[in-house]
Amino acid sequence: MPRAPRYPIRQWIWRVFVQSALIPLILVESVLITVYLLSNASIRDAQIEHLQQSALDDLSAAAVREGQVINARLRSVEMQVQIFRDAALNALDNLGFQPDALERQRHALTDSGVFYSRSDDGRAASFYANSTPLAQQDHGKALRLAQLDPLMRSIQAANPRVAAAYFNTWDSYNRIYPFFATPEQYPHDMVIPDYNFYYLADAKHNPERKVAWTEVYLDPAGMGWMLSAVAPVYRGDFLEGVVGLDITIGQMLGEIGELDVPWQGYAMLVSRDHNIMALPNAGEADFGLRELTEYSYAEAVRREVLKPEDFNLAKRADMQPLLKAMAARQGGVQEVLLDGRKQLIAWSEIPQTGWQLVLVVDEADIFSETNRLAERYLHIGYLLIIGLALFYLLFFAFMWLRSRRLSGELVQPIDGIVRMMGELGQGNYQPKAPNSQINELLSMAAAVRHTGEQLQASEVQRMEAQRILQLVLENTTENLWQVEAESMSITLSERFLKRFGLSHSNMSISEYNQRVHPNDLERIRHLRELFSSSGDDRFEAEYRYADAHGEYVWLLSRGKVLERDSHGRAMCVAGTHVDITRLKHVQEDLRRASLDAQAASQAKSRFLSSMSHELRTPLNAIFGFAQLIELEAQDKPEAKQEADYAREIVNASRHLTSLVDDILDLSSIESRHQQLKLQPVEVGALLRGCAELVLPDVQQRQLQLQVLAQADAGLYVQADIRRVRQVLLNLLSNAIKYNRQQGLIWMGYEVRSDCVRLWVEDSGVGLSAEQQASLFQPFQRLGRENSSIPGTGIGLVLCLELATLMAGEMGFSSSVDIGSRFWIDLPGAAAPTEQDAVSEDISVQPK
Repeated sequence: MPRAPRYPIRQWIWRVFVQSALIPLILVESVLITVYLLSNASIRDAQIEHLQQSALDDLSAAAVREGQVINARLRSVEMQVQIFRDAALNALDNLGFQPDALERQRHALTDSGVFYSRSDDGRAASFYANSTPLAQQDHGKALRLAQLDPLMRSIQAANPRVAAAYFNTWDSYNRIYPFFATPEQYPHDMVIPDYNFYYLADAKHNPERKVAWTEVYLDPAGMGWMLSAVAPVYRGDFLEGVVGLDITIGQMLGEIGELDVPWQGYAMLVSRDHNIMALPNAGEADFGLRELTEYSYAEAVRREVLKPEDFNLAKRADMQPLLKAMAARQGGVQEVLLDGRKQLIAWSEIPQTGWQLVLVVDEADIFSETNRLAERYLHIGYLLIIGLALFYLLFFAFMWLRSRRLSGELVQPIDGIVRMMGELGQGNYQPKAPNSQINELLSMAAAVRHTGEQLQASEVQRMEAQRILQLVLENTTENLWQVEAESMSITLSERFLKRFGLSHSNMSISEYNQRVHPNDLERIRHLRELFSSSGDDRFEAEYRYADAHGEYVWLLSRGKVLERDSHGRAMCVAGTHVDITRLKHVQEDLRRASLDAQAASQAKSRFLSSMSHELRTPLNAIFGFAQLIELEAQDKPEAKQEADYAREIVNASRHLTSLVDDILDLSSIESRHQQLKLQPVEVGALLRGCAELVLPDVQQRQLQLQVLAQADAGLYVQADIRRVRQVLLNLLSNAIKYNRQQGLIWMGYEVRSDCVRLWVEDSGVGLSAEQQASLFQPFQRLGRENSSIPGTGIGLVLCLELATLMAGEMGFSSSVDIGSRFWIDLPGAAAPTEQDAVSEDISVQPK
């Protein structure tokens, strides 16, 4: 780490003043200027944005307003179409109408079979195409439709937007006003229902039978580009024809040109399919289009001719944002790039037709005034910044003079305080304080003196505490230890090293384990693994540890976690060792005293043994003769009752024989005549073997048995394999007999600090407090003496005696209606070696 530079106090104060006062002031000035610029810009931008938004709102409002104007004019056209439709239907239904002589004289036939009107006479033109054969043409209908001529003439005269009024029938008859020479303009074989001014009103395209508007098309009658408002004429469900009013694009452009578009903008009309229906001259340069003025009527009369794809906005990439905005909302304003200039486009939908009235305005024309206002705001901001900078320059000069005076007043008292702190370090706890006119420096000097007094008192207390602690450590039986999980090492106190003759205080766990008793080593390893995985904070274990002479001493090891890693694993554990050898000796003496106390019952056991031997001979005879009687009676149908009696005698004698065997076993155990072979027994294999033996009974009673033991546990106990199996099978037999229907049975093990516990648990009815008080007493059936459940009442007594012979203990816990758990605690043992496999039996005799 680089060393920080050092300065005299006067220079240091000045540097600090510059860093903590002048520089922050400069930063404050910069921040203020920046804040002013930002706030000024924000206010300016907000005002400009407000003005611009007002302009945009005005533009959007203009689009809506002018759209309403267009919509009102279109509605007037639609109303005339509806009147025209009703009149056409009346004319068709008026079969009694007789046309005048002039109407008959003005009609003629062409050589190709076209029925047409050859003179104007102030009436409408009439044309019956030869696509309908002459024999099928309804000339009477054509003449009756002369009733429509006054109405068509009135509509065309009253509404200057209407270029023509016509009625087309399903069989290609056309009546149109004003008059023109139809045979010269129309193809003689024209099929009128194939044109949009007819089929857009049929049932497929117009099921509601309302007024419909066509797209822009080239008029076969020679009037140029136009659009039509058409309406169907039905007689019942039959479409007789379509009436329509034509409006030319020139007239529509005239209508749009009259609209009030602000900021020298222009308006155009767009169809539902995004086709430009009417584009004024001002917009032709922006869109790179020209309204079509040159066209071929020969093409128009042969087929339907619509505006080319160049007039479709959907085909233009630069119009896609505008089209998306139009699709998202009915009106608004969108910025687009047209002819290299930013343009603002506002639109509104015409409800009558679904068309869009689009207003286009140059953005520069709208924002010119707001841009001038923004520049003026900016100039005002620059002038204010210059004034603020001059003010701070004067302020900095004044602050520099003040700083020089302040540094002089601070140097002397601070030097005195530094001197006082130096004397504290040298052991002078009552240094002399300097004089100063600054209250804070005087308080600092007083605090230094007070610190000296506290240091002096603390030093006295520390010396006394150290003396007491040293005295306690020298006289206590406890020794300190600390385990590091990362390095798998243990650190021991000096007293432990001297007590057990170890060479160094820090060693590996494996090296430390070399002194642990072999029978305790595997149990200690399991306890450490359980502690590491359980997340507990405290550790406790009892084991034997060899001293320098090879003699084993019982130690109680207790510890607590000091540090964990990010995954919650214990990384550092510290604790104490306590010598509990004397306590273990006392416990052993108590156990031996208990065995001696039981010697008083040996006379009873000998009596029971002799009586049991005397009873076995007559019982065997009774059992044998009863079986013979049962076998003979089974072959005689008339002796069924005798067979039942014999079976009862057999069952009773079998029960008495079992009772005598248990009494003999119990008496031999109590008299300590049992030969036990104590050896390491693997816990997992023992539990699984016992479970396999009782599995048929478990399945017969429809119970479930779970063995909670790892297959490769490697944990051993010191016991007689036959007798510990007898204890577990007795506990499993009780769990089976006294369980509920479809109940559960568990068996497993638990590693404890001083032993290994094997347990069996059931989900039976449990034991009451009175029943628990009578457990482990011979011939106690706990109220089940008269039940059908077999038993002698001495099974648990045998288990207790066998556990005692194997230096173990029996215990239980039970709750009514919940179940019971019985266990046997046995000493741990090391894994067996080859030498252990050939060792002789160990006889446990009474002392």
